[in-house]
Parts: sequence; C-alpha cells; structure tokens
Amino acid sequence: MASSFVYDKNIAYAHTIPADWYTDPAVLAEEKEKIFARTWQLVGRLEQLQRPGDHFTCSVVDEPLVITRDTAGKIHAFYNVCRHRAGAVANGPGHRKTLQCTYHGWTYGLDGKLMNTPEFDGVECFSKEEFGLKPVRVDTWGPFIFVCLDEATPGLHEVLGKIIPETVHMQVEKMGFYKRVDYEIECNWKVYVDNYLEGYHIPVAHPGLFKEIDYNQYLVETERYYSKQHAPIRAKEDSLYRRNLENDADAQALYYWIFPNLMLNVYPDNLQINIILPLGPERTVTIFEWYLRDMNRPNVAEEFAKNFAFSDLVQREDIELCETVQRRLRSRSYQTGRFSVERENGVHHFHGLICEHLGVPVKE
Repeated sequence: MASSFVYDKNIAYAHTIPADWYTDPAVLAEEKEKIFARTWQLVGRLEQLQRPGDHFTCSVVDEPLVITRDTAGKIHAFYNVCRHRAGAVANGPGHRKTLQCTYHGWTYGLDGKLMNTPEFDGVECFSKEEFGLKPVRVDTWGPFIFVCLDEATPGLHEVLGKIIPETVHMQVEKMGFYKRVDYEIECNWKVYVDNYLEGYHIPVAHPGLFKEIDYNQYLVETERYYSKQHAPIRAKEDSLYRRNLENDADAQALYYWIFPNLMLNVYPDNLQINIILPLGPERTVTIFEWYLRDMNRPNVAEEFAKNFAFSDLVQREDIELCETVQRRLRSRSYQTGRFSVERENGVHHFHGLICEHLGVPVKE
C-alpha cells in the first residue's frame, strides 16, 4: 500500500488510519485479497445441511463456493468451479447425491471427487483423481458454518479464543434462526466497524440504548483476533433486556467483534449477529440475523417485535452517523484523527489488525 502512514501501538500517540483508506477503490481491492480472503467468514447455518446430500452455494470475495454434507455426514466446502471449463457445479440450495456441472455434465461426489466425464475417451495424461473440486477450509461453531480461503490462517477455534467458553452458558448451538434483515449503507465497511467498536458515542447518539446499559461500567477488552465490549444492564422494570430475567441481578450485554467483519451481540435470552460486507469503497451491506432460545414459548413474537423495533431504531441512528462520517471523510480538512484512550481502544485495535494484514509499518 502506497502510504506514509505508520501505525503506533501506543494509543496515546496513535493516529487513526488515513481518510483515503475509506474511499479509494484500490484500498478495497487490497483489503479483499489480504483481509477478507485470509480470514474466517461466516457463510451459513448447520440447519441448511441437515441431511446427507444437502448443499448450498455462497461467495467470499467474489469466489463462488458450494458447501455440502456428504453421505457419511461430513461437511465440505469447495470452489463452485468445474475443473473442465469453469462451469457451475451447483446453483443455490438443494439436495442431491452428486454435484453436476451445468455446462458439460461433469459429475462430482459430495466429497468433491470427480466421478464422471461424459465423452472424454481418448484424452491422454488425464486422471480423475487429479481433477476433483478444489477444497476450501470449513469449520463450525454453534449453529454456524465458516470458511477460509487461506491455508495459513489460524484455525477457527483459535481465532474465537475465549468467546467459546465465555458463551457456553448461552447454549448457542441450541438457538434457532428467527429473522434476517439487511441494511445497505452509503459508507465504507470500516466506517461501520469503527462505529460498532466503541461506546463513546452512546450517550450522544443512542439515548434509548444509554438508558438500558450502565455506561460508566462499559468496558472494551481486546484479544488477538477479536474484542469484547460489555456493560451491565440497568435494573429497571421496563428493561427490554431483563424481560425474562427477573432474578438475574448480574445480567450483561456482551458485544463480540471478530476480525474483520463479524459481530456477536449476546443478550440474556437471544443472540444477534451482524455480518459486514463491502459492496464498494463507499457502500456496505450489514446483515442482521436473530437467534432465539425457546422459540415456541408463549408471547415470543410479541417480545421479539419489541426487541426488533428497538434494534432497528439503534441501527438507523448508526446509519445516519456512518453516512455523515463517510461524506466528510472526503473533506480536504480531514486526513487522520486521534483516539480516546479511555473509550476507543477497540477501534485502535481494529486499525492495528488492518495495518498488520496490509503490511503497514508499525511503531512499537
């Protein structure tokens, strides 16, 4: 990356990353290759692969993928690219005993092995064993399926670290998918992540959320590949978060962010995830999904409607902030900013991981 910027590990002296990193198409292209293609990306749910033969398609940094469960019950991920002449071997979700290219009919097992090549007699120096689908790393946690295009990236469970034991009590694996909402935002993906990673703006920008949490005890803890924000939920009768926890005096809201673009918002009785995907240098989609325990309990629809209305309000407040910032990042008056030592260590940590992946110089 052509830049004179140096990342300072000491937040008291550090500057935020340059404004043009949020607007330059060349920076986004480099981020896709060096960040998104080299990190674990959440692409689906185990419920999409309930039976052997189930599969679904997805993409990571414009790479077409297919995720399968083979006849032995094992989950696989492959590039959705036929080894003959690059046709598609799957389209959308489905259930099949094999995968077949829609171009010339080459057929593959759900384990990726090449099984049939019609009218291919006479081809020399060709071995089916060498022309199976190209595999992609795949792993699971809770109800989620992740993939990673890079072989050198640490394993998923190493990346998640203490998130796994810290959420055991939530029984995430037993939560059921309830609702998805996508928001398209006129901002760079990093503007949205920056905003998520600090509670500094809550008193000014989110008056409703400010009433729900104890801001004075709001903390951000950083780990190698993620950070955690947490705050006690205020003990008040009309709290949205305490509705099902009358006897839980220590209820906490936990906000995990996993580099680069996944958020896990853990509340006492539900989990909300956010996946942040760039649509362009100044356009982003944020995917919101909600997972609930005891989805068949009485009044669940009414309770969720109230939670969703509140979440949507906070999200729209954040969208206005992020779009306002994005427009002003193009101002000739702004190049870099500074961090609040007390409140913005999560953003500083994020910028450090960006610089690490992009090969930016670091000042110890």
